[in-house]
Amino acid sequence: MATKSLKAKGNDLAVSNKQLEILNGGIFADGELPYFKDKIAEIGHFPLRPKKLEILQINVGYMCNQVCEHCHVDAGPDRKEIMTRETMQQCLEVIKNTGAHTLDLTGGAPEMNPDFEWFVEEAAKAGIKDFIVRSNLTIIRANKKYYHLPDFFKKHNVHVISSMPHYTRGKTDKQRGDGVFDKSIKALQELNERGYGMPGSDLKLDLVYNPSGAYLPGDQVAMEKDFKKALKEDFDIQFHSLFAITNLPIARFLDYLIASENYEDYMYALVEAYNPSAVANVMCTNTISISWDGWLYDCDFNQMLDLKVASKVKHIKDYNEDLLNDRNIIISQHCYGCTAGAGSSCQGTVA
Repeated sequence: MATKSLKAKGNDLAVSNKQLEILNGGIFADGELPYFKDKIAEIGHFPLRPKKLEILQINVGYMCNQVCEHCHVDAGPDRKEIMTRETMQQCLEVIKNTGAHTLDLTGGAPEMNPDFEWFVEEAAKAGIKDFIVRSNLTIIRANKKYYHLPDFFKKHNVHVISSMPHYTRGKTDKQRGDGVFDKSIKALQELNERGYGMPGSDLKLDLVYNPSGAYLPGDQVAMEKDFKKALKEDFDIQFHSLFAITNLPIARFLDYLIASENYEDYMYALVEAYNPSAVANVMCTNTISISWDGWLYDCDFNQMLDLKVASKVKHIKDYNEDLLNDRNIIISQHCYGCTAGAGSSCQGTVA
């Protein structure tokens, strides 16, 4: 398992331009595989345009207590990019006036931002319909200062979406590090004790599955049944839904694909699994992603490639929803990951 981020190692792939060179070159530049823009042009979806804004996804920092091998954020304990309270205040002004119905806080481990709880308390006052926090679970058990988080989440009716690569210890720890599985199980049990994930409960608890290797996720419905059966039988854990998310060839997963000589095969798999019916519902059509320093992106993946929105409005301080809704969405070859099979988004399949 990695112990440092690509950035801390000085890896070339810590630079977004280097990643884009790879994604735009090679088998795409020489015509072996079609560019994503040409593929969606065949069905009249180029340029890709936004629909009604539904989700504000805010990345409050890249710091994390884990260094997962598939992480497209390249998050870790050595990442110091953290959203300030000033930028959070600018976000709050947008949250109060947005037409979006969902607020989605992510990271890194968002809970590690020193102003995280203040931000949640203030944002909850805005009355957003669905308030999501993406938790890696282990943060809840990482330090005594986080032990109260299940009660804090319950108090503010936070919808917890948690990373859980597998229902077995071996596969989970391989992807996320030794001891992650046991801490995750403990955190899930604590959330269940507060009512999270229980049948009929309004305290929503969903899990996210990412494949642990250079392959695409299986059927989301079938996997959800397997996860529910195994976690209930082995640990008496319950949850509401499982989201199967395709790993996109960005940052550490791109580094893994290249190091394992799987990059070309994986890109072929993504292109061959391209599903035209998934294009209309990819998450960039209903989402705005806001980075720790307030810049605006079409999605969290574009944020990590530093592909800012194609709009006069590029920063949260200048936010204008009408102008942002009238933009072309920035795309590259990583977008095949969101249109493969049943499609993929931060809320699971889309087709």
